[in-house]
Amino acid sequence: MYIYKLLKKPFFGNFMVKWRNPLPEAEQKQWQPIQSTSKSGGTLFGLFAAAHSQPAKATIVLGHPMGKEAKGYFIKNGYTELLRNNQYNVLVFDINGFGESTHGNFSYFDDIVAISTKAKELTPDLPIGYHGISLGAQWATIAFADPAHQYNFAIIESAATTLDEFWINFPFAYRVLKLMNSIMPGYKRKITMVERIKEAKNLDSVLFIYSKADTWTPPEMGRRFQQNCPVPSEFWEIEHAQHASIMKSEHREEYVQKILDYFDEATRL
Repeated sequence: MYIYKLLKKPFFGNFMVKWRNPLPEAEQKQWQPIQSTSKSGGTLFGLFAAAHSQPAKATIVLGHPMGKEAKGYFIKNGYTELLRNNQYNVLVFDINGFGESTHGNFSYFDDIVAISTKAKELTPDLPIGYHGISLGAQWATIAFADPAHQYNFAIIESAATTLDEFWINFPFAYRVLKLMNSIMPGYKRKITMVERIKEAKNLDSVLFIYSKADTWTPPEMGRRFQQNCPVPSEFWEIEHAQHASIMKSEHREEYVQKILDYFDEATRL
């Protein structure tokens, strides 16, 4: 998979680094290491932890944004403890090429499908939810078109409608993307997120979350996703948060409540 690692460098080169577990050593014992093989060709590594209070309402899979933290993003920013404290099991994982996961190809949606299967294996009697942010959100919109995915409900946060519309903010990567698009036009159509979400299946509901201050993935993208989504959905936006940073913004409290309200309602269906 060296060729894919090389091709990814213009896009993700700064983030493909050795992963460090942000959990204190004593807390690491609460987490079960897991791995799964993806059709992307990558071996995915993750961590699973049970809810602090049982029985759990559901298992929530968390799909990380682009960054060195990879799955650690959710641990460091309080998502995992928030969910575990509210009767949700949690599974965090690294998309291929990030964190501990080995490199596969660019079909990151296959990783999100594969990890849903692992979540179902771990908790076969529970519904499986998903919360993806940025990278982990945009590729989920394609994963939901695969009948093999195991998700029952999902939050899609700060997702780009197309790769072109996101990477245009980064000139060198955008030029590389345009070259790749010209070489593989069929693959470009396959990964046009805002179109592929029209094929979403097996989900009971979707919540789209966006920030008005996000210039990389503005709310207009979320509205286009919602217009094309065949699944019952809700669109929610906040005023002031940078890309993939709502948990660290002045809207943290209302954001946390929205997440919990959505998951609680979804598990009552």
